[in-house]
Amino acid sequence: MLIESYRETVLEFFVHCTMKRQNVRTLSLVVCTFTYLLIGAAVFDSLESHTEAKRWEFLQSVKSNFLKKYNVTAEDYRMLEIVIIENRPHKAGPQWKFAGAFYFATVVLAMIGYGHSTPVTIGGKAFCMGYAMVGIPLGLVMFQSIGERLNKFASVIIRRAKRYMNCSHTEATEMNLMLATGMLSSIIITTGAAVFSRYEGWSYFDSFYYCFVTLTTIGFGDYVALQNDQALTNKPGYVALSLVFILFGLAVVAASINLLVLRFMTMQAEDAKRDEQDAQNLAAVNQPVTFEDEYNMNGKLLDHANYMTEYDETASLCSCTCIGGTRCLNHEQFMDPDFQPTDIIESTLSLKRASV
Repeated sequence: MLIESYRETVLEFFVHCTMKRQNVRTLSLVVCTFTYLLIGAAVFDSLESHTEAKRWEFLQSVKSNFLKKYNVTAEDYRMLEIVIIENRPHKAGPQWKFAGAFYFATVVLAMIGYGHSTPVTIGGKAFCMGYAMVGIPLGLVMFQSIGERLNKFASVIIRRAKRYMNCSHTEATEMNLMLATGMLSSIIITTGAAVFSRYEGWSYFDSFYYCFVTLTTIGFGDYVALQNDQALTNKPGYVALSLVFILFGLAVVAASINLLVLRFMTMQAEDAKRDEQDAQNLAAVNQPVTFEDEYNMNGKLLDHANYMTEYDETASLCSCTCIGGTRCLNHEQFMDPDFQPTDIIESTLSLKRASV
């Protein structure tokens, strides 16, 4: 009973430690995430709230002067706002012809969601939901697969470069791949920012901001390409360039995300391996000690008689050391035919361990 209680206590302690470690990890992630959100909210508040208040006061002043100057009622002004807002997407040309529809489908599949153009019919909204349910997983798998191929290609280039430089270790490490994909992402964003700054008339910083928001699939919609001067119909080359930028850029970002996911999975595998090793150690503790175990612990193999003399005072006095099922032919047999002296030895050893 004492041995079983000891085993159950050790097992419960091991399970408790494992669950506690996992709970601490999850709780730490939750606390870090909410702390990060609080810090972000405080920083955005300090950076944007004052400017927002000034812009609001300016817009209210302009609105008031406009109403007085042209004697426009509040209802007419509201209607004017609606007309201007609804007319804005049409500056790019027909949004639902093939070029505009293809651009919209790309934005949906890539989960960017600018919001510059949305379906208004019931059929269009229903199809958009069904299209997104199938297209988003398909796009994720495609971008993930392209990212893996890019990482493979980058690893080949890195290995050849290390061989050319006569490096001692020629294998491409995770850090090497992260640096390679990071450099490629930087090149794409900086190049794309220069192109959009030229075609859209934005500042370089605003273009860089647009590229970053697009390739990270945030897609605020405050800056959207192809929305001026009938670009969807009059600039097919620019439309193709924009689509290539989105698709190829997302593939490169997927390569970086794939490395991060692999790193996270590696950390999870290391934790699982550590837990498995703890479980094996626990199983080894609960196993009875054998002669081989005693040899490994002490560095020497004790003969049966010394083993019995040191650990078992209740062993048989037979000098032939007839341990186990073999009985000495020159001595009397044990009274109980099922009696095994090794049971006493193993039980005594377990009790000694439990007492320690």
